[in-house]
Amino acid sequence: MDLPALALFAGALVIAAASPGPGVAALVARVLARGRAGAIAFTAGLAVGDVVWLGAAIAGLSALAQTFGAVFVAVKYAGAAYLLFLAWKLWTSPAPTAGPGEPPAAERPLRLFAAGLAVTLGNPKVMVFYLALLPSLVEVTSVGLLGFAELAAVTLGILALVFGLYIGLALRARRFLTSPRAVRAVNRATGTVMAGAAVAIAAR
Repeated sequence: MDLPALALFAGALVIAAASPGPGVAALVARVLARGRAGAIAFTAGLAVGDVVWLGAAIAGLSALAQTFGAVFVAVKYAGAAYLLFLAWKLWTSPAPTAGPGEPPAAERPLRLFAAGLAVTLGNPKVMVFYLALLPSLVEVTSVGLLGFAELAAVTLGILALVFGLYIGLALRARRFLTSPRAVRAVNRATGTVMAGAAVAIAAR
């Protein structure tokens, strides 16, 4: 692909990725509650979900809907259910005896990756960008395998920067939590945010 088209796509993606949505809300909420643990796996799932929607937009929405429509619906509700499960765990977690620097219980990276993937696949903001807006930015009918690889590389690079910034800001905010009462309040607030993200995904 030519550089002007890639630059136009990159600029639009930066704006779309940086604007808060269910995926960003879930990521920030998770980092505030759990710290850095598992953030990379969850973020990788979010980013790969974007690449899936990118491929869907290039392949053609109608063909995708006919072939994989039921799969995406199932994944969407699975992602919403997992977010609700995380929200419930955060809301009901007991107040810690130490500050938020205490290491949380380990979670399986593959499960976190799958959760991030499901969140993005069910995120209405991501769907709108790739399926509705991308064709107006790039001539998708002329994108070949190399062009897709270039768009995917730009997508992953931008998302790594944007999500990394959100993770860094959430970690800095988390350092101010120095009492069990504050940690419990943040756990419940982030649990509420996750539940809201789940509802936004399921309602689409």
